[in-house]
Amino acid sequence: MSERPSRALASAPSLGDSLARGWDEPDDGHELPPPEWGRPARSGRTATVWLFALIVLALTAGQALLAGRFTHEAFLAWATVFTAISLQALPFLVFGVALSAAITAFVPARFWQRVVPRRAALAVPVAGLSGAVLPGCECASVPVAGGLMRRGVAPAAALTFLLAAPAINPVVVVATVVAFPGQPEMALARFLASLAAAVGVGWLWAAFGRTDWLRPPRAGHGADATGWRAFVDAMRHDLMHAGGFLVVGGLVAAGVNVLVPRDWLAAVADTPVLSVLAMALLAVVLSICSEADAFIVVSFTEFSATAKLAFLVVGPMIDLKLIALQAGSFGWAFVRRFVPLTLALTLLFTFLIGGWLL
Repeated sequence: MSERPSRALASAPSLGDSLARGWDEPDDGHELPPPEWGRPARSGRTATVWLFALIVLALTAGQALLAGRFTHEAFLAWATVFTAISLQALPFLVFGVALSAAITAFVPARFWQRVVPRRAALAVPVAGLSGAVLPGCECASVPVAGGLMRRGVAPAAALTFLLAAPAINPVVVVATVVAFPGQPEMALARFLASLAAAVGVGWLWAAFGRTDWLRPPRAGHGADATGWRAFVDAMRHDLMHAGGFLVVGGLVAAGVNVLVPRDWLAAVADTPVLSVLAMALLAVVLSICSEADAFIVVSFTEFSATAKLAFLVVGPMIDLKLIALQAGSFGWAFVRRFVPLTLALTLLFTFLIGGWLL
């Protein structure tokens, strides 16, 4: 008889239990405290707008305060060269990025499985020639190649497309013809040397490449976007990156033309092999988009046509931003082998094709 009241008292909830009940349990899916109690998160787009507004304000203030001081002939010549390079290259850059984004967004990956043969010996030249039909910027070629590998395309063929697409696509060829008026052999030499280097790298990778050298690519951020959303995302990403490198390349090219003494350039330009190596190194460092690089290199009038060809062939296949993108996508073990192989073949075919056509 004495145990029943104690059991009833033990089972009856206390006042503290009734007040604390439910705090550890979700209340109809509502969070405690509600999100609206805190400070609303700012979108990245708002921050970008404010940053752009601050840059415009700073430029306006600088122009008002310092415009009268930049009247030296050297600065005026530098500004003229930079403006000319940027205005000539910008339409081709925008058009090329738009086409690259359209291909990324609207051409399904299964299309490549249908047109690319399964045998690597045949798939490599087909992938190389596909670059002449389907344009793409260097920034887009790395994720496109990774997507092809994820969908079953042979790595050698995907890597061949990675090299060929930004180097021999129609936009690049037309831009080269416009940048070198009256010299169609420059565009032809660029096409042949770039295609030969890309196919050569693909064949060598198919013959001697090992699977443990290449890290399987993973799906990147925004990979689920399709249609116009994917088009806008790809174009915004590629245009911001490529446009930034175009500006940097234009600044450096204009600076070299104005600040570096002509006898220094002549000393390097007069040595055939050294001039080719110097222009190849410059292409790697400047990291200019392939739709705009012809307008940059044409300003280096002291160098030979073969040296300029080295800039045009090496740049779209090897530069600092590409090395970083490839390392992030495929691993440093891949970069340590792929970049020296590509550099060797691009220089080889630059000398061969340049000596033959130029």
